[in-house]
Amino acid sequence: MENGLQVQVVGGGIAGLAAALACSQSGANVHLCEQAAAIKEVGAGLQISPNGLAVLSRLGLKDAVADIADRAEAVELRDYKDGKLVCRLDLKAHASDLDFLLVHRADLIQTLFQACKAQGVRFAFSQSLSSQDLLSGAFGSEAAASPVDLVIGADGVRSNMRTALLGPSAPFFTGQVAWRALVSNSMDHPNKVMVHMGPGRHIVSYPLRGGSLVNLVMVQERSLWAGEGWSHRDDPAHVRAAFADFGGLAHVLLNALSEVYLWGLFRHPVAECWFQNRSVLIGDAAHPMLPFLAQGANMALEDAWVLSRALRLHGATRQGFQRYQFLRQARVKKVVATAQSNARNYHLSAPLTRWVAHSALRGLGAVAPSAMLKRFDWLYRFNPDTGLP
Repeated sequence: MENGLQVQVVGGGIAGLAAALACSQSGANVHLCEQAAAIKEVGAGLQISPNGLAVLSRLGLKDAVADIADRAEAVELRDYKDGKLVCRLDLKAHASDLDFLLVHRADLIQTLFQACKAQGVRFAFSQSLSSQDLLSGAFGSEAAASPVDLVIGADGVRSNMRTALLGPSAPFFTGQVAWRALVSNSMDHPNKVMVHMGPGRHIVSYPLRGGSLVNLVMVQERSLWAGEGWSHRDDPAHVRAAFADFGGLAHVLLNALSEVYLWGLFRHPVAECWFQNRSVLIGDAAHPMLPFLAQGANMALEDAWVLSRALRLHGATRQGFQRYQFLRQARVKKVVATAQSNARNYHLSAPLTRWVAHSALRGLGAVAPSAMLKRFDWLYRFNPDTGLP
């Protein structure tokens, strides 16, 4: 990347901060604008899989993130009724060369934010931007002082940047809602990702912050939907009623709920074109995805790195944007499709179908315990520099 390239990043989430850091490390002058008043604690837990950690390593943040994260030892799929084990993916035994980290989103955001500030990235907060502002890049007092060569749209699932570039696209409700919550780890939740699978529902749980907290995501199929977003507080009694027949540890976790948030899960199409003129989209702005593969943050990190490398090779040119999209689009579409299939597999309703599927998982786990993990080598062992010299 030519030193002095003026880059404007829209959005201060994981995608935006990672892009700002990667571009700044490559020699660009970066200004990031965020509509919130500050970078602050929001959200809950994230799973950083080895592919995302590979990007953090290249950004020089692997150790910093590892220090604030918990390492998952296994992934366990369990039946909803009594928590009986269906299949265990032993990460320590069958992926000993890989790290699967569990981290609070706010902790990762702060790590990226501090790294950006140390790198000289400039920030503007409380930015309310019009479509004209977004397309021109003429926003933020510091950014207006010099022409902007590139605008990176990292403003999330309801991206104004995407609308400004490509026009409106209507999301559709998937027929699923999710609650998220954090509870105290008074039940001594093991250092594992646990998925309790039931008819039309599932619960994901794992520890955070040195095992002091447990992150919970509880998904239910329903015809009525909540508005898209993270800010809809709900009554814990509603969650307990929706999962009343869940037993084992899931039942204990549900009883520990004191504050929950509800959001509707929507599908947005992956953008067919991720750039226009001198503007480009990354992360959820380009490819929103459902949370059933735990890859939203990891795909954002991959996007940020690949875009910065493409810019380093080709500058803020159409060739650079095309290379970035070519290297990312097919992979992201596969991740989106795999996440959707996970939702179907978790929610099997017909008793016979569920019994057959769970029996097959138990058999595979007993006979070839590493086989299930190897199925995801394409995801977890991805080299983010592939296709980039």
